[in-house]
Amino acid sequence: MYDRILVPTDGSSGTRAVLTHVETLATTHDSEMHALYVVDTGRFSTLPHEPTWESVTDSLHREGEMALDMVERLVADDLTVTRATAEGSPSREIVDYASQHGCDLIVMGTHGRGGIDRLLLGSVAERVVRSAQVPVVTVPVETTPQDVSEDEQPAGVPQ
Repeated sequence: MYDRILVPTDGSSGTRAVLTHVETLATTHDSEMHALYVVDTGRFSTLPHEPTWESVTDSLHREGEMALDMVERLVADDLTVTRATAEGSPSREIVDYASQHGCDLIVMGTHGRGGIDRLLLGSVAERVVRSAQVPVVTVPVETTPQDVSEDEQPAGVPQ
């Protein structure tokens, strides 16, 4: 039923909870697993584009590689992970990646956002659910340091 499952990751502590669901689905359906990290360039669009901008994007790409490394470490050895990094709006890049790579399911974590922040911004998961052409499974995650041990948490990624 699901041949390719896309798992967007931000390297946060909720990754383990999401991967628990993905492993079950991937094993049950003998699926390929794709892990995607999106460098949210929109958050930094107001920064001046000077030589320091390059160091910021380099740093964000390194964080992405560490987040993808963490995904590979946390999944079962019999699951192969196709890794990818993209730049842009996270929700748009996630939906585009799923479409371009024939992913037929997206599994991602939710982060409980409330108050004015949610009204103004919404969440990446909500935007993906609204715009994806494939089913989206959202996994409620706790964003506490206990979810991922220090050696699993990428350096420089907020907990």
